[in-house]
Amino acid sequence: METIANFVQSQGLSGPLKILVVLTLLSVLPAMAILMTSFTRIVIVLSFLRNALSTQQIPPNQVIIGIALVLTVFVMAPVFTKINDTALQPYLQGRITEAVALKRAEEPLREFMFRQTRDKDMALMVELAGIQRPATPADVPTYVLAPAFCISELKTAFQIGFMLFIPFQVIDMVVASVLMAMGMLMLPPMMISLPFKLLLFVMVDGWNLVVRSLVLSFK
Repeated sequence: METIANFVQSQGLSGPLKILVVLTLLSVLPAMAILMTSFTRIVIVLSFLRNALSTQQIPPNQVIIGIALVLTVFVMAPVFTKINDTALQPYLQGRITEAVALKRAEEPLREFMFRQTRDKDMALMVELAGIQRPATPADVPTYVLAPAFCISELKTAFQIGFMLFIPFQVIDMVVASVLMAMGMLMLPPMMISLPFKLLLFVMVDGWNLVVRSLVLSFK
């Protein structure tokens, strides 16, 4: 985004070229929505939850992605609101240029990513990029911040997924031990443990706990 903003600012672009720049931004928007927002963590955790429950394709992928999108909009609402107030609306009213609008839109997103990025992951990407150690967050280029944020999101999602697996894994182990003690070796333990895992998940109001933990993890 920084590169595009600088290009727009330095060049006197005609109407068709401005449209081309906008179309370019729209083409990368889905990737940005996935990798530079809360979507990655949420969809991975929900996928881990489905695997821990051993419910195969229930809920289906479309439902998981839909839930992840809804929760992403909820989590990112303050960021989107700030982008709309400081960048989009002033640009639509003709008070700022495209380059200024892009820079203003980038700032809230960068603030969100900085809050969720670990220092270790940031140091790794700075080292791999071969740039000098930044003195302030403003000195970190977005192309360095974005992959550091993605790595941090993956680690956090896997940590949450590990915690989700523990209680259901205990149920699987208990059921498998009981079936082995009874000599029922040919009966799949997963078939017996699934109702107990679903019962446990419903009794503790699992969806409420998972969604609450996911949303609070971004605070």
